[in-house]
Parts: sequence; C-alpha cells; structure tokens
Amino acid sequence: MADEANKTGFLRPEPPSREPRSLLPWAIAGTVVGLALAVLLITGRRPVPSNPGGAGLAPPDPYAKYLTISNIRMSESSTIIGAKQTYIDGDIANTGSKTVTGITVQVAWHDYTNQIGQKNTMPLMLIRTREPSIDIEPVSTAPIGPGQTREFHLIFDHVTQDWNQQYPEIRVIAVEGK
Repeated sequence: MADEANKTGFLRPEPPSREPRSLLPWAIAGTVVGLALAVLLITGRRPVPSNPGGAGLAPPDPYAKYLTISNIRMSESSTIIGAKQTYIDGDIANTGSKTVTGITVQVAWHDYTNQIGQKNTMPLMLIRTREPSIDIEPVSTAPIGPGQTREFHLIFDHVTQDWNQQYPEIRVIAVEGK
C-alpha cells in the first residue's frame, strides 16, 4: 500500500496536464510578417548594387547627359557626442525630354594621389523645404520634368581621412523616368 501511495498521491502528485497550445497567435503573426514583407517588396525601390563600377566609378547612365549638376556647396555639422556629418547641396537641371522619377549617383572622394579614397552610391534626394530645417524627399515624390531645375541634398555620415579636401566627383549612374 505504501508503494501505491508513492506512485501518485501525497508524496508524488500527478503531473500537471498541459493545455493544448493554440496555433492562432502564430498564424496571425506569420500573416502580419508576410503582409509587411509583401508591402516592402511592392513599394520598395530597386536595390542599388553594393559596389557598382568596382574600384572605379560605374559608367554614367545614357540619360545623364541631360542632367546638369551645378552650384555645388559643401557643409559639415557636428553633434553633441562628436559625430560629424558632411553635406553636399547643389542644383540638378533636366535638359532632356523625359520626366525623371529616380536618380542614383556615385560620389567619389579622391585622396591626395587623386585616387578614389571613398565611393558612395546613393539615391539623389531633393530639397522640399529649407525652413525651419532642410527637409528632403526622393525624386519619385517630386519628379523633375523637362526644363526644370531642382535643389538636391546629399548626406554623408563618414568621409575618409585621406580626402584631398576638393569637391568630390558626382556621377549619375542610374536614371528612372517616363
């Protein structure tokens, strides 16, 4: 009888029964993640290759000859924690016949031997407003029509220490338009 009491009862309680787990929360979470990924894929832009052009710059887009970059200005700012950002502002004019809805540029920072010390590939961002601070938008939000000139703003979180302190080379390597 003592042996039976040790199997279940006071000294050895019955193991708790597990409630079956519902798969509904996992199904809902999976659906939400799937929808989020679908939205990103549908609305996302074409990914820019990580290093187009290899060690040099990528070739210019054929329509780049109709996009004139001028009035280049550079500035820097520092944060309280000592981080520094470098900015390039300028004007871009569309002298061609199509409306431009996207521009990808490569910016080459040359070193003191005139070799490329740093290369950045990024979408060109247009200035929407300047007050109270600079607000930027992609070209797709405000396409550049034939004959129009728009201001642009590029932001760099890091510039190589070997930079020769001259204006970097800016090349239009991809143009989207209609």
